[in-house]
Amino acid sequence: MAVKEMTQPSREATWPPPQGAWTYEDYARLPDNGMRYEVIEGDLYMSPAPQTVHQRILQRLHGYLWEYLKQQPVGEAFFAPVDVNLPDLTSPVQPDLLFIAADRLDIIKEKFIEGVPDLIVEILSPGTIALDRRTKFRVYAQAGVREYWIIDPDTCTIEINVLRGQAYAPLGSFGPGEQTRSEVLADFSLSVSDICSAQPQ
Repeated sequence: MAVKEMTQPSREATWPPPQGAWTYEDYARLPDNGMRYEVIEGDLYMSPAPQTVHQRILQRLHGYLWEYLKQQPVGEAFFAPVDVNLPDLTSPVQPDLLFIAADRLDIIKEKFIEGVPDLIVEILSPGTIALDRRTKFRVYAQAGVREYWIIDPDTCTIEINVLRGQAYAPLGSFGPGEQTRSEVLADFSLSVSDICSAQPQ
């Protein structure tokens, strides 16, 4: 009697996969349509193109950091979109901004960052609050990111968290009229009011 050959369902038949089952291969198939995609611990996160206030803050922050790094070449900074492959994650994350110290620049590859940045910044958007404050807060700490900034455009605050062991501890929450401080970038300080201002600079 002939034995019927067993066949596995094709990948096409099961795509897109359910939450919890996304892989890097699935991530790589996503369209370049203006949405921001990240796969973290098997879950797909989608965000629309950032609002203008988000981009204004990101542009200013990168500009100030760029000027600082020209005077003190202690590392290199990148802003989104750039893929960051963290240990133990099957797919990359895309922080809004990241800094890599000069002695670790070898983790910068042609198409992505292969390793752990020293500092990561996320700017909250309406659809990313839980992702940035909970999931990424935990994932970045587990990966060993030394400092994690969370910028809230609605309240004009910059929360800076530093790694203590395997968890983050608050270094400070800085608001209008205050200057930030950092352990990773010891001499780098920002005026929160300047970062959040709606006035052209």
